Amino acid sequence: MAGALIVTAEIAPSDLSWLDQLRRAHYPPERNQLPAHLTMFHALPPSAEGETRRTLARLAAEAPPRASIGGLMDLGGGVAFRIVSPDLDAMRGELAANFHGYLSAQDSGGWRPHVTIQNKVAPKEARRLLATLQSDFRPRPLGIVGLGLHRYLGGPWELVERYAFRGR
Repeated sequence: MAGALIVTAEIAPSDLSWLDQLRRAHYPPERNQLPAHLTMFHALPPSAEGETRRTLARLAAEAPPRASIGGLMDLGGGVAFRIVSPDLDAMRGELAANFHGYLSAQDSGGWRPHVTIQNKVAPKEARRLLATLQSDFRPRPLGIVGLGLHRYLGGPWELVERYAFRGR
């Protein structure tokens, strides 16, 4: 849905640089319109923008959530890093309850937090990358520095606002 609102957990610059480097290396370039990202909601209606802004600003007053890259996910035609964060899970649960009447089928069907680094490739190519990454994978912390609000533009996204975590 063009104009839909997207909510992301904003990844710390050092972690984003590493993840995005992997994404640029393995995502088909003609389909890669976005940097690496951690989507919390895919399609809130544009009519909910005011409420979404107020809610994200309130949540950003809290301490940054702890998160880690806990493993890899086989997407069939791609590969993602699985994100583990009880803090983000709780935050997303609160947002989902708040936006209950606004949630799309995709957003109301549960959340499997991940950062996609490869998608829309042949399953054989994806399995090859998955095996390569699994061979030396070690869990690692993932910095989350804020929440992002974006507008879907039919492919690329427009940044509406970033809400940096301020609490300690």
